[in-house]
Amino acid sequence: MMDAAEERNGPAGLRVLMVEDEMMLAMSLEDLLGMIDCEVVKASRLNQALALARTEPIDGALLDVNLAGDRVYAVADELDRRGIPFAFMTGYSASDLRPEWQDRPVLQKPFLLEDLQKVMSGFGAQGSA
Repeated sequence: MMDAAEERNGPAGLRVLMVEDEMMLAMSLEDLLGMIDCEVVKASRLNQALALARTEPIDGALLDVNLAGDRVYAVADELDRRGIPFAFMTGYSASDLRPEWQDRPVLQKPFLLEDLQKVMSGFGAQGSA
């Protein structure tokens, strides 16, 4: 028998790495993720995010492109190596991403709950790492 998350094919129950350095945005995003019943693993700095991306059991990740002046691409590389789906969060255009990542989902800041749910439903479809 399928549980509620499987029946909805939505993000409920997913364990998500949230990488965001702006405290107010991080708090707001954590609230949104909680509203859709996701478990949140938080990082606000590149080294912390990279360590979690290497070791943490997660189903997907939301990556702020610019972390206090550092680009998040090393984290994206590690997640990709592990086969973990992720989306970038940015106020910039997707065309500003490194060419190899321009096909990844991008949540354009500010984004709506429905945009977040749509991206995260793709995480659940790819399975758990």
